[in-house]
Amino acid sequence: MKTNSERMRSFPDHFFVELNSRIQELKARDKDVIRLDIGSPDLPPAPEIIEALNRSAAHPDHHGYQPYRGPQELREAWAGMYQRLYQVKLDPDSEILPLMGSKEGIFNLVMASIDPGEVVLIPDPGYFTYDRATRFAGGKPVYLPLLPDNNFLPELGNIPEHHLKRAKMLWLNYPNNPTAATVNLDFFRRAVAFARQHDLLVCHDAAYTQVTYDGYQAPSILQVAGAIDVAVEFNTLSKSHNMAGWRTGGAVGNSSALQSLYTLKTNVDSGQFLPIMEAATAALTGDQGWLSDRNGIYQQRRDLVIEALHGAGLNARLPQGSLYIWCPVPAGWSSESFTFALLDQAHISLTPGSIFGEHGEGFVRISFTAPLERLEEAMQRMIQVVPAPGGIKI
Repeated sequence: MKTNSERMRSFPDHFFVELNSRIQELKARDKDVIRLDIGSPDLPPAPEIIEALNRSAAHPDHHGYQPYRGPQELREAWAGMYQRLYQVKLDPDSEILPLMGSKEGIFNLVMASIDPGEVVLIPDPGYFTYDRATRFAGGKPVYLPLLPDNNFLPELGNIPEHHLKRAKMLWLNYPNNPTAATVNLDFFRRAVAFARQHDLLVCHDAAYTQVTYDGYQAPSILQVAGAIDVAVEFNTLSKSHNMAGWRTGGAVGNSSALQSLYTLKTNVDSGQFLPIMEAATAALTGDQGWLSDRNGIYQQRRDLVIEALHGAGLNARLPQGSLYIWCPVPAGWSSESFTFALLDQAHISLTPGSIFGEHGEGFVRISFTAPLERLEEAMQRMIQVVPAPGGIKI
């Protein structure tokens, strides 16, 4: 009996399936594996967020179905955050749609917007959901190289005209996953002008905009005058408020695009759990001072890892945002061979850049979502494998 579609047969198992299998084998042999491959925050949300969840869950009438757009208070909380951080005014009723994490919104907006054969412009390297959703919808992904020489920004002017004629959507993501690159508002101005010129919906994945360092403040694309006519921004509390497992986020911006996403969601899911939405409201409206302290912890970790990498002759750039360091691998090694050599010999788990696209080859992504002592241990193990500036002794 054939149980999967032709569409599903064209998708191989995800890289992390193989990685998790190897890690479980090592753990079965009592090896201490330090996981720096996944960007899942290891610190908890603020106590008042958890208290809000508990209070709401204690209500016997808070466990039923909820409106697809969520409570008015939650949408107003998202609007308040955009007003506070970016001086952007949003209509809670038409320009904000709560999500079960931004990933489902990213996937579902592509499904709601793209017809077979239409082009989606996707950064390479980039978050794989942009590509997966495009191929599920029958669209054609066209990859925009993110190269070190251009600070990991796409060269929009280099996109061939025959692709632009069929293009419907452009994906951006800053601070970037996986490269950790950042941008200023001028870049978004150029992107919005480009979208207007070519009749594109520009989608900005803003998952890491509140995870920044060294005084850098990440902009929102909606700060650009008129951006709301051509742009949707995806936000999430996963990274900003340490709530990755809670699955709560929001899509904001162009009302027509959000209406399409809303219509699809009414056919796909049945809304969110009210206590999570009320906790999200508390997260967005409560004291935000703890985020600065949290980012300070991340910055300490980042600096420790960067110093160790540079000491081992790996010239990684110092990131001003995200949870990652995008590190070149030593000469003579591919991303995957270096990743698995470190896993097998040093029991450190990283993510090979090649899984993010062709132009991720030659890099590994290192997440610093682990305590300082674990990061220090990981770097000491790495130095035993990459002992000094120059070569690798594996």
